[in-house]
Amino acid sequence: MKVTRLPVDPGPAGWNEILPAADAAQELDERTTADFLVIGGGYAGLAATRRLAQLNPEARIVLLEAKRIGEGPAGRNSGFMIDLPHDLASDDYGGAVEADKAQTRANRAGIDFAGAMAEEYGLGEEAFARSGKINAAATDKGHRHNLDYAQHLTAMGEANEMLDAAQMRDLTGTDYYRSGLYTPGTAMIQPAMFVRGVARGLRSNRVRIFENSPVTGLTRNGAWNATTPKGRVVAPKVILAVNGHANSFGYFKRQLLHVFTYASMTRALTPDEVRALGGQPRWGVTPADPMGTTVRRISGIGGDRIVIRNRFTCDPSMEVSAARIARVGQDHDRAFAARFPMLKGVEMAYRWGGRLCLSWNSVPATGEVETGLFSACCQNGLGTAKGTMLGMVTADLAVGNHTDLLADVLSLDPPKRLPPLPFTFLGANAMMRWGEWKAGREM
Repeated sequence: MKVTRLPVDPGPAGWNEILPAADAAQELDERTTADFLVIGGGYAGLAATRRLAQLNPEARIVLLEAKRIGEGPAGRNSGFMIDLPHDLASDDYGGAVEADKAQTRANRAGIDFAGAMAEEYGLGEEAFARSGKINAAATDKGHRHNLDYAQHLTAMGEANEMLDAAQMRDLTGTDYYRSGLYTPGTAMIQPAMFVRGVARGLRSNRVRIFENSPVTGLTRNGAWNATTPKGRVVAPKVILAVNGHANSFGYFKRQLLHVFTYASMTRALTPDEVRALGGQPRWGVTPADPMGTTVRRISGIGGDRIVIRNRFTCDPSMEVSAARIARVGQDHDRAFAARFPMLKGVEMAYRWGGRLCLSWNSVPATGEVETGLFSACCQNGLGTAKGTMLGMVTADLAVGNHTDLLADVLSLDPPKRLPPLPFTFLGANAMMRWGEWKAGREM
């Protein structure tokens, strides 16, 4: 098959830009062989590579990344590795109790695997920290959502704590929030720092990572042949870890929904601005309403900054325009100004979009799709934790290492077929606009 298009990631993303420049990329410019080929250098691809190396210490593994590690979707998210149910289509993130318990176990397996990589490769707390997270409520409606979600979590046997307005102000420095629901299991990451650090730690004489090496063709003639603009990899087993880009390879057609979400990051705050803001130097809040605004404050490499994330759009082309980024940026500026009036005059230094892949029934697109070709795709809006977990279990599948978690994943239904494209595009965008309008001040 020919891969005739590459998704376009608008940006650049601030997470990667504030880091020191990466070493020069090693591009594939030869014909080589491997025991395993991994396509995609995000959370799923990196986790699959590490798991393969664990299970097969002598195996030759090649990972191909179309861009630089950290430039694609893995370096564009908000940096929450969330353990608990996080269904963006619901009112309060939750669903059926038993299904949510299973989802939580899977998410925690991904977080534990990521934490082990962070420790092994010495990435530090700025890259990965098990700090928990807070659902922040700005309205009575949002507070009720938090109360409902807390009740759901209690029924699951999960720890949670309600924070009042004063506690939220002490944390964030702003009096915008009425309450917050704290849960302890989330890990917070600096996305680009994390994936770049993991890739650096994985490289060895048996694990080779090639960047700026997009796969333009993938065919099977006994073994799989993956071609890039300058080279070729021949391997008997391939793991496709490209999330929604799987459609470009010809798989899961009309089963994957392509959604962009958007973020902006401020310039570094001055010492006077940091004092005016107050609060803690590092924190992150997700909105009580799933369609609201996520906010993070970061401190470390790149200085003290605020990150704002909101808005969703369905884009089957996996591409959005610069004009879209600019329009959404106006919403980010309004959300920032409403929350941080003490930071008037602080500009946004970076604005970007990041791709999500969803399925109609909120299941992954995984399994052996052809002989020797394994998919670890469709992360349903929680790519950091679910992507890591899917990469891990897909590697298990590829080597025949049967685990309970793998069995759980394989027991899920396949992604449902979507309605015809015009209805999918118009209907999904209409639902998201309606959800954002209902979110009100949580936006």
